[in-house]
Amino acid sequence: MSEQLKIKLSIANRVYPLTINPGQEEGLRKATKKIEAMIGQFEQNYSVRDKQDVLAMCALQFAAQVEQKSIDKEYVNEEVQDKLEALNELLQAHI
Repeated sequence: MSEQLKIKLSIANRVYPLTINPGQEEGLRKATKKIEAMIGQFEQNYSVRDKQDVLAMCALQFAAQVEQKSIDKEYVNEEVQDKLEALNELLQAHI
């Protein structure tokens, strides 16, 4: 088992100390940067003053992206399945 790493991440002017596996650090730091950038965009574009509202909108945006990717992946899988079935039918017709 690898040793745990203690890091501090700052999100919305609050510091969050975490104990993580070293392999998680890069992903967490990148996620923190994306959250901070999104906070900046929401504050600039919508003049929202309450950090909780901004963080809720960030959470909604990230959750929507995850859900959309899942929907898109499901659609692609169905499309691939349909094409494979059509190809299989063509092959069966020539055997």
